[in-house]
Amino acid sequence: MPSFERKGDYLSYSGNDFKLKNALKNYKIKIFKKTWKHAKMQNLKKTFFVVANKEAMMTDLLQNAAHLFEFGELIAEEDKKIFEPNDYGLTSTIGDNLGAQVNLDYLDVLEVPKAWYYTTGSCDIIVGISDGSIKSGDIEFAGKTKEVQPSFLAKGHGFSVAESAAGQGDNGYGIPGVCYDCSIYSTNYSHQNSLEQLVELSKMGVKVINCSWGTSRYYETSQQAIYEMMDNGTVVVAIGHNPDFTKTKGRVLYYPASYDKVIAVSSASHRYEHFSENIQYLEKEKIYYVENVRNFIGRTAGFKNNDTTKIPFIYPVSIRNINSEIDIVAPSTGIFRYGELALNGFVDVSQFNQTSGVAPLVTGSIGLMFSLYPCLPAEEVETIIKFTSTNIDDVEPNEPYAGMYGSGMLNTGRAVEMVFDMFAEKEPVKIENQRFSRWDFKLTSLSEVVMKNQQFTKDATLGLTSKKRIVISENTILKPSAKGKIQLKIDPSLKKECELKLRNPSILND
Repeated sequence: MPSFERKGDYLSYSGNDFKLKNALKNYKIKIFKKTWKHAKMQNLKKTFFVVANKEAMMTDLLQNAAHLFEFGELIAEEDKKIFEPNDYGLTSTIGDNLGAQVNLDYLDVLEVPKAWYYTTGSCDIIVGISDGSIKSGDIEFAGKTKEVQPSFLAKGHGFSVAESAAGQGDNGYGIPGVCYDCSIYSTNYSHQNSLEQLVELSKMGVKVINCSWGTSRYYETSQQAIYEMMDNGTVVVAIGHNPDFTKTKGRVLYYPASYDKVIAVSSASHRYEHFSENIQYLEKEKIYYVENVRNFIGRTAGFKNNDTTKIPFIYPVSIRNINSEIDIVAPSTGIFRYGELALNGFVDVSQFNQTSGVAPLVTGSIGLMFSLYPCLPAEEVETIIKFTSTNIDDVEPNEPYAGMYGSGMLNTGRAVEMVFDMFAEKEPVKIENQRFSRWDFKLTSLSEVVMKNQQFTKDATLGLTSKKRIVISENTILKPSAKGKIQLKIDPSLKKECELKLRNPSILND
């Protein structure tokens, strides 16, 4: 790491490398720091993020300090339009990370900083945590948290779930929750046959409730409670749970995840863009395998006949409970576990793809959506989450499990951007790159809607209303079966129910 000293607003190189000193002397440098972002496995801990006054500095370093730097690239303009708080872990590219020294690349994959460009949450939007006790006086929850009902679960679980969903950000400690300026109400789930604690939160104005727990028993009274909460404007997010997939084969459902009108989540991997970046070898077993490959719905995968030139197959034992009721998947391995820091004083991340850490990423994303537009219809939230997800159907190792992992990988940035586009009436709303053959979709947009490379077939139903126009663009197929239905409608009388709440409107205007 090159050594610098700060002089006013800029950094001055203070090391003894003459070539580097000579290459840097003609530039004003604001940031020169290590980063995990965009770093390949072989370059981890030796990739740097630099902000300087002239783009020519990169060429200067590559030519005149070639003994140190072998490759560089300018960051595209669209990648600069993000907001990163000061506790954004080792993936931070703007300023110094004052929080936990932990890799938050899973938030990058979900494009959470893109969502923060629009909103970082609102104290008026309350996130419900039904997963364990938290301390309202803790630095990450202070001034924004209320314990409605005490929980019987170990505190570490509640701390970690609450932190991922809505722990305070930009405060120089821990990590930022996805909707880190949202408020938090916590409770428990003792009454699984009625969900009365969750209904209590809904009646108190909670907009989204996280359920990182589940039971295999179905209760009709609980299903009716879900309908009541939806009518109140509350969305429930729940995990598909963690049974042994080699035994369940996707045939075992868990609740409340599998109730109608609940967003059911499971896990997927996120880190390495291609399996070749992380091929590992087990000496004892004499086999090659890969781990945490982006968009694989299992954590590990192996090679037929140990041939690493071929596409790997996912080890079923590394898959969590995927089934026909799952709606969305999100990262699970490497998720920061705040409970360990808060209660035991050390930094820790999840090592396995347990689904408990997945749900709060979805819950926090929905918190951001409501923060941006509080009048967003609760029944349209799931539609937006699925429309903006990353399609993983064409990931070859996932093919044996088609129909069991929902619409694909969560993308928080695109979900929040769609909410903005729906009501800002500036840019068209884009529905693209998905192939839906089931589910009921409903969307109401004040802006023009464009469908591109999009399919709604078989049992899929779509009720789409736009104030302006609906454009059916190339490679779009609208062909439902007798069980499906497509209804497209133009309604010029549509009006905003309330205003968009932008984090900083001047940034958007720029």
